[in-house]
Amino acid sequence: MTAPARPLRRWAALATAALVAGGCGGEGHDGRATRLTVFAAASLTEAFEVLASDFEAAHPGIDVDLHLAGTPTLVFQLQQGATAGSLPADVVATADDASMQELVEAGMVAPPVVFARNRLAIAVPPGNPGGVGGVGDLGRPGLRVALADPAVPAGRYTAEVLARAGVEVPRPSREPSVKAVATRIELGEADAGVVYATDVRAARGRLDAVHILADDDVVARYPMATMVGTERPEAAEAFVAFVRSAPGQEVLAGAGFLPPAGEPVAG
Repeated sequence: MTAPARPLRRWAALATAALVAGGCGGEGHDGRATRLTVFAAASLTEAFEVLASDFEAAHPGIDVDLHLAGTPTLVFQLQQGATAGSLPADVVATADDASMQELVEAGMVAPPVVFARNRLAIAVPPGNPGGVGGVGDLGRPGLRVALADPAVPAGRYTAEVLARAGVEVPRPSREPSVKAVATRIELGEADAGVVYATDVRAARGRLDAVHILADDDVVARYPMATMVGTERPEAAEAFVAFVRSAPGQEVLAGAGFLPPAGEPVAG
């Protein structure tokens, strides 16, 4: 990981001690660092880059390799036995329950846990030159709208929002990931698009947000799980615990994610 390290809390030091005491030192039998491969949804990019850096600092000798892509791509790659570099995945985090359930039913992952939630927002260029005031305006003729493809979680969530609002968008561009929607707007190729609230925050200064009314909005759930058969089970479980810990949740909250409602946060 190359993301800059952040100040670590007392939890990090305790976690390191516990991991070493538990027999999961950072180095393999040949003395080299352990590489932990994490497959994660594209909308988690900024938050997971920080989380991976913090985890590495808290667990010397473990290097986290992030593989980031749209959730359907991740699931397909895992089902096809994909690896990141030369190592198979150890942990996977998706942007919806349905995609994770595919891996559960295939016997590929341990029981998943929800670690974060997210909301949608309408992204517009700075200053909102298209004058978009809400979901209803996305159906306005002549407005260039970018939407995530229905095959990806953000696209399915968007379809639910539009259905609740009774809005039909004429001829939107369909993008392979929510990050691609944001990029199209940043490049001036669209006047508006539906993304996660966290995507607008990550693009602060390059995108503005138009909020979606609570009655129309949906809440996205993010589950994660360790892979069945991982050769690094202690490190994989430690990473999941780190993400769900108070320091991990602080990182996610700073990126705009909501806590996992109804589920206790460790540490």
